[in-house]
Amino acid sequence: MIRKILKWIGIALGSLIGLLVLTFAVLYLVGTARWSKLHGQYDVPVERITIPTDQASIARGEHVATIHMCGYCHTETLGGQSEAVPGLITLTFPNLTAGAGGVGAANTDADWARAIRYGVGHDGRGLVMMPARFFYYLSDEDLGALIAYLKTLPPVDNEMPPLNLGPLGRVTLGLGEAPVNEPDVRVIDHDSPRPVAPQPGITKEYGQYLTYVCTQCHGENFNGQALEREGLVPNLTPGGEVAFWSEEEFMTTLRAGVTPGGHQLNDFMPWKYFGPMTDNELRAVWLYLQSLPALEQGK
Repeated sequence: MIRKILKWIGIALGSLIGLLVLTFAVLYLVGTARWSKLHGQYDVPVERITIPTDQASIARGEHVATIHMCGYCHTETLGGQSEAVPGLITLTFPNLTAGAGGVGAANTDADWARAIRYGVGHDGRGLVMMPARFFYYLSDEDLGALIAYLKTLPPVDNEMPPLNLGPLGRVTLGLGEAPVNEPDVRVIDHDSPRPVAPQPGITKEYGQYLTYVCTQCHGENFNGQALEREGLVPNLTPGGEVAFWSEEEFMTTLRAGVTPGGHQLNDFMPWKYFGPMTDNELRAVWLYLQSLPALEQGK
């Protein structure tokens, strides 16, 4: 009797293991197909952007790269970085220089423009980790200056593995839980007219232009939200703490990393990239934030 019970238990366990293996295999194949679609080929317009060569424009491009946090992902030298979670994902932020492993030597002006503005690499693949939806709003002048600067970067030798999903990552994607963001090339409306960038100046319109990148963390309405790594991201509308700040205190906070109340901004707040903004740029940002409706803290 005991032998029969053990036999049936063995059959049940074997069936269960077989079912789990089959489920894993199916989810792996589904996730692989979805990954191929996400990271596949995209046909987007190749725009002609005038790339200046004068030193003032190159300096402007470096400024654009700084305040748009290019160094946050690609490192301060823009030589790229990579990290892996074994079995799940290999994250790679490309080397933008012309050194070994970099894209700088191969990229044409059109390749740069397409990658930055639309999130598509020189090989036509969607750049999964590139937040192109924010760079999409760059004016032709700022985009041209940025590309001019990138083309002058000192070479950094840094060869890295490509972005890739491991078996667990593909199974996760098969379950509908993406371990990476959907490529921005799939989010941008390519059929709509190009956004018209405002003229630089101390205006709320120019302030909005400068703060598109801030919506990554503070949300589309700038009233903050709760993020997994960063925790609770503050409300920047007049409904938050900044309502009690002066313009000067706001500028000092972004340049020193300390709020008027003496609170040190945490490492997830990239204030060091925004501090180099000019006085007029920061005033424009302040003017825009003050023009927003007072909203409650997002959750």
